[in-house]
Parts: sequence; structure tokens; C-alpha cells
Amino acid sequence: MSKRITWKGGLGSVLLWSVISAAFIGPGTVTTAANAGALFGTKLLWALLFSTFATILLQEGVVRLTLVSGKSFGEVIRTKFGSGKSNWIPYLVFFALWLGCSAYEAGNIVGAAAGIKLFALFPQWVIVLFIGSAVFSLLWINNPVILARILGLIVAIMGVVFCWIVFKIPLDYTLVLKNSIIPSMPDSSALLVIGLIGTTIVPYNLFLASGVTKEQEISEMRLGISIAILFGGIISMAILLVGTQISGAFSFEAIASALSKYMGTLGTYFFAIGLFAAGFSSAITAPMAAGLAGTKLLDNKISAKYIWLSVLLIGLAFGLPDIKPIPLIIFAQALNGLLLPLMTTLLYFLLNDPSLMGTRWINNKLNNTLFILVVAITCWIGLYNVAQAYLKIFDSPSNFSNLHSMGISLFTLIYIGWVIFKTGK
Repeated sequence: MSKRITWKGGLGSVLLWSVISAAFIGPGTVTTAANAGALFGTKLLWALLFSTFATILLQEGVVRLTLVSGKSFGEVIRTKFGSGKSNWIPYLVFFALWLGCSAYEAGNIVGAAAGIKLFALFPQWVIVLFIGSAVFSLLWINNPVILARILGLIVAIMGVVFCWIVFKIPLDYTLVLKNSIIPSMPDSSALLVIGLIGTTIVPYNLFLASGVTKEQEISEMRLGISIAILFGGIISMAILLVGTQISGAFSFEAIASALSKYMGTLGTYFFAIGLFAAGFSSAITAPMAAGLAGTKLLDNKISAKYIWLSVLLIGLAFGLPDIKPIPLIIFAQALNGLLLPLMTTLLYFLLNDPSLMGTRWINNKLNNTLFILVVAITCWIGLYNVAQAYLKIFDSPSNFSNLHSMGISLFTLIYIGWVIFKTGK
């Protein structure tokens, strides 16, 4: 294989890794980013820029691990921690991953349906069955590379739609640039900052990227991942800028109404297409990631087809009657809150394992410094999400401060690292 990056190879790599952008830009991202724009204007753009570069760092690491070791992330976890006293780790990871994907699949399907309902008055069950049938047909193809290219096309459409909307609304671009690179934390913005970072750095994307990896040069992979995820980050930032036009209570209808002031009915149609694309693309990637990861974590004890089908059916069960699966999503958030720091910490130690990475592709000092920063932040986000889920489930007052979460996160981070180091050793 040529070590020189060609135009065709580079474009193919970008299309392949667009699957990651398709996965993290879902209805949750649209809701969180647009709400951040509605409440705080452009002041939280920096959180999306940070999380975009953190996602590039993590995805590059997990794919480098796969290319160098010849094993997917799930296979490495099972091999390193699937026996002896740590044999529970692969099962815990799979359960949290499956439940999280199942819960959010409902949100993805309902979000895609909401995009259609902005311009077409069809019954909920008709729209949901149409979306479910389309997702089922694409997953039945069972070709991750073809799916990645289809998703790349959807991401491109979504990007064009949201960026076109941004160019049509009045913005102070000097302020946009300033708030993108200079962090600020307005009063009562902490929860949204955590949400913006958490909706971009998604734990199941690590398994998704590893599962769709094909033989590539490291340099070609790095170029493709960087461009694809950066483009996804730009789309998320465009969604936040669209949210700055909302006045009053937040809703998808409120966004469409605000855009109609500048673009007429075209604004509603453009936003509807973008919302549908966000929901539909994530409705494909959530079951796809669960299937790819589950077979490797469980050593092919369950077929990938049964895993992704179960995720899709649970999403449809909640989507058909338009039920808001709040308790399940809260529970899934709690599990993913634990899963995110566990996965990033696992990845950190695996990338520093010479038996897997050799001497050439092992993490260098700069990579390790950046990784520790990202791991610490994901640990903080994870613990905060678990605490908030607990408070909601038991209807307790929200008096869990950021200072508490940061302190406990540091302790948790050190403990997780020690456990993984001991079991891996």
C-alpha cells in the first residue's frame, strides 16, 4: 500500500470516518446545542470546539490501536480483561453500551420523526414505521463501509443545510470567533457545558470507529478522522448559532418559526431536513455500534444481527406511541456516565502498552498529557451525569455542586486507573 496520501484515498477516508460525525450529531445534539444558543448566545461555542478536538484525539487513538494491534477495541478489552478476576469488565461494558444505545435509539427515531412532522402531517406511527423500515434495510446490508459512505452523504447534506441557515441569519462573526477560542462560564451554564461536551464525546463511538476500521496507512487515517470530525464539530457549532435566534421557550417549532423570519417557509423546510438527517443518521449508528461492539466483547456468543435488531425494536417500541422514555434515558445516562470515563481510561492504558502498540505507535508525552486532560474531564462529566440521574430518579433537590463533582471525579479517576493498571498488569 502506498504511503503517500492521494486525493481519492483521502476523500475515501473522510467519507469512511464521517460515520463518527453522523453518530454524535443526533436530536440530542440539536436540542442541547440549540438550547445553549438560545440561553447564552455564542458564549458556549468554546465547549463544542474543545469537545471536537477531544473527540479527534480519542478516535485517532482507538483506530491507531486497531490498525497496529490488528484487533478491535472490544477484542482488546476482552483479551486483556476477559479472564480471571476482571472477567466481568467486558460484560459490564456490553450491558451499559447496549442499554444506552437502546434508550437513545428511541430519541433518535422520535427526533427524525419530529423533522418530518415540521412539514408533513402524517400520523406518528406511519412516520416511525417508515424510519424503522429504512434503518432496518440499511443495517441488513451488513457492510460497515457502504453504511459509512451513506452516512457520510447524510452528514454532508446536514452540514450544507445548517451552514446555509447560518449564512442567512445576522451574526457578529468577530464575537463568534472570540467565544469559540476563549472559554467563559456564564451563571447557570455548567449543566449545558457538560451537555455540549458529553453529546460530542460519545463512548459508543469508540467501538463504532474501531468496528468500521479498514486497512489504512496511519497518516491517511489521521487525515480522514480529523477532517470528518472537524466538519461534524462545525455542524454542531452551526446548530448552536441557529439556536441564538430563538426567543421564548425552546422547541423545534420555535427554531423553525425563528428561521422563517429570515428565510420564509424555506427556513422551516431546511431545519426540518437537518433535524431529520440528524435523527436518521444516529438511528443507524446506535444499533450498528451495539452490534459491532457486542460480538467482540462477548466473543461472538450473540450474533450482531440480534443485538442491533433488539436496539432498533426497543427504539420503535417507544417511538410508535410517541412516548418520552425519560426514566429509561435517565438510567442510560447514569450507565453511560460510568462508561465514558471507564472507556477513556482503558484506552489510555492500552495506548501505552508496548505489547499492543510496539515502540513506534505507542503514545508520546504530548498525547499522554492531552489524554490525561480529556480523561479527567470525561470523569467529571460522567460523575456529574450519574449524580444528576440519581437526583432526578429520587426527586431530590439538586445541591450537588461542580466543586464536589470535580473532587470526587479526581478520586474516581485515580481509583479507576489503579484498578485497570493492576488488572491489565
